Amino acid sequence: MNNNSSTAPTVYWRVEGSLLDLTVVRPVAFFTWNAQTFTERFRRRGLIFAMALLRPFLYSTNRKFATRAVHTVLRGVTRDRLDLLGEEYFEYKLKPNLKDEGVKKVRELVQSGADVVLVSQALEHIMRPLAQHLGVKRIVANRLDFRGGVATGRLLDPVIRPRGAFALLRENMPDGRRAPKTLARHLDISLEELRTATTPAERNSISPPRPVVYFSGVKQTTGLSVRRAFAGKHVMLIGVTGFIGKVWLANTLLDLPSVGRIYLLIRRQKSNPALRRFEKMVEDSPVFDPLFAKYGDRLASFLHDKVEVVEGDVTQPGLGLSPSIATSLRKDLDLIINSSGLTDFNPDLRDALVTNTDAALNVLEFVRSTDHAGLVHLSTCYVAGEQDGRVGEKLVPNYNPRNLAEFDAEQEWRSLHDLIKDAEVRAESEEVTSGLRLQARSKEHAAKDLQGAALENQVRKNRVRWLKTYLTEIGTRRAKELGWPNTYTLSKSLAESLIAKHGVGLPVAVVRPAIVETSVTKPFRGWNEGINTSASLSYLLGTYFRQLPSNESKRLDIIPVDAVCSGMTLIGAAVMERRHDQMYQLATSVTNPCDMGRSIELTSLAHRKHYRAQEGLESWLRLRFDAIPVSKTRYNRMSAPAQKAIVKSIQRVMSPLPLKKAPLVKTERNLERVEKLIELFEPFILLNEHDFAAENIEKLSCALVPEERGIFDYNTRALDWWDYWINIHIPALRRWTYPLIEGRPLEARPPRSLQLAPAEADPVKTGTNGATWRYS
Repeated sequence: MNNNSSTAPTVYWRVEGSLLDLTVVRPVAFFTWNAQTFTERFRRRGLIFAMALLRPFLYSTNRKFATRAVHTVLRGVTRDRLDLLGEEYFEYKLKPNLKDEGVKKVRELVQSGADVVLVSQALEHIMRPLAQHLGVKRIVANRLDFRGGVATGRLLDPVIRPRGAFALLRENMPDGRRAPKTLARHLDISLEELRTATTPAERNSISPPRPVVYFSGVKQTTGLSVRRAFAGKHVMLIGVTGFIGKVWLANTLLDLPSVGRIYLLIRRQKSNPALRRFEKMVEDSPVFDPLFAKYGDRLASFLHDKVEVVEGDVTQPGLGLSPSIATSLRKDLDLIINSSGLTDFNPDLRDALVTNTDAALNVLEFVRSTDHAGLVHLSTCYVAGEQDGRVGEKLVPNYNPRNLAEFDAEQEWRSLHDLIKDAEVRAESEEVTSGLRLQARSKEHAAKDLQGAALENQVRKNRVRWLKTYLTEIGTRRAKELGWPNTYTLSKSLAESLIAKHGVGLPVAVVRPAIVETSVTKPFRGWNEGINTSASLSYLLGTYFRQLPSNESKRLDIIPVDAVCSGMTLIGAAVMERRHDQMYQLATSVTNPCDMGRSIELTSLAHRKHYRAQEGLESWLRLRFDAIPVSKTRYNRMSAPAQKAIVKSIQRVMSPLPLKKAPLVKTERNLERVEKLIELFEPFILLNEHDFAAENIEKLSCALVPEERGIFDYNTRALDWWDYWINIHIPALRRWTYPLIEGRPLEARPPRSLQLAPAEADPVKTGTNGATWRYS
């Protein structure tokens, strides 16, 4: 019930006749005709046809039983699908046919302060959007029983039976008000049942039960204040140009204006200095829109007080800082947050080690040289590698998924660097050079029969490609030998082990986020960027691709970027107050699980909602192709691999023909891309059933002082995955990421400039060269 129900007069309003001419069978038929699989659709259509034949006999005997019987065909349909289809049915089928006079009277009642309750024989999934459209807070409608989010086909009591045979003559009026006693009598229920059947019109988001957590027995202190911890403190952020780094900076500047100073370590890119990179980032990124909206012309002055850009390179000893700046930072810094890293799954081994492993050691050594700074280092949950079950929050030295007793992380790190040196020497060898020279002279090359300097230039290019390919393959192979799915997780895990070994006695917290995705509220609802996470896979599910090889019960661990940033802020506060744990996982697979089966269906439903709002044959077809989880065997037999085999067969048959170009070349290339994408994501969607515990961050969140819990708390349990996937995540990807995949420009934005200015124009000093700048 709403808050006003105890004082405002309650008005029960029958929908049928006054607002709509609504039957029981048509909405149920719509649900069945839009089931997830083609087989389900035809099977359920057959059941509906049988119900249509039996309906006159059933209704003539017992209307309640007949209503129950009709809804049995929905057995096995998920609540997620019914909620989305209910919205769709109202929007495109019912809304255009609403009776104007009835709508006007309901809205007048709502505006007068009456507590209107809509009563209908339809399912709640259809009545909720109708009620929200009219501004009504409560409904009485038929409700299905669900087990594990799937309909059992049984209606809950009380069943709202259809109106009688003479209702069209007796009740077909614009005024649907009914006295409670009269309504209860018509529905064949008691007044008490009528009251208990009244439910809120908002969609019911069911939070998972909170599991019992057994702590170590150490007494947990309370009273953590993020504002107090950060007040006047000096923080250095490494990785501000990345997805997480930008969001953390923007959110921190908004929520913690009392922070002393935030230093941004940014690397110079050839002729593009660190300062200009920061200026360009603020000019272009929507992340900073809320800051501009809040401060307007005063933003330059605010940044002058809070932000300082320092030019350096985390991959270099001493972070590549100038001696004077390094000396100042060692004395002043209270906290370093290292969110830098290379997120490509299988990069060149050189890049992976330098960026993800060597850089972590450089940061750790810099922390050691400071007077009192602590460190928050970002890793990833997927350093767990090839293991199943619960993954605890413990930093394990020399960890490897295969549990090899002789494995030594530091020795492995050094041997990988030796392997890189050997590969670089081999690339210059006569054996490889002769092969590259032969390749350059090959007839397959566009510029064949090269000679002299042109030939040597081509050999140099081929050598760069050869070395990169060789080191990419050897890094991937070594990672899989040790039980990691790719080079990215290998290099991140080695960094963790080296921190565990060399960071003893230092105030260090390792933070492992899961798959970081679209924001829920900060910096604004629905922000995402780049295509390194699951964007390419969700894009694929929005095409005609249907069969995704996956384990339906495996939990896909998605976490919004603003939840990650909230966790980082909490952990940073704890590190500065020396009340932190060594390891924090920021994940949802235990606190708010969403399995692969559900995430695939939610992705398809989100695409369906988009295509349903479009016009044209292409959209009409796409909204009918729901993706489904299948076994790897079925995928190989019926999806991309099988389709590629058919294409190759056609090409072989047509090869003797005098064609300028082989047929279906583009199709074959697209299928190969699909195969590679699926192979890349297999460890996250098919293999390794991880459940990442996230107890340490919840302990910190519970310790927050009451007045800060609404701002800084970490609460992934409250996430409604249906709303997140359909209304936030996929729309955000469509806006910010899919254009990049398709090679289209992002939406045009009003221009902003962060320009160098004379000193008298309210300058903002930076730590790079003493330059000044202003925001306009």
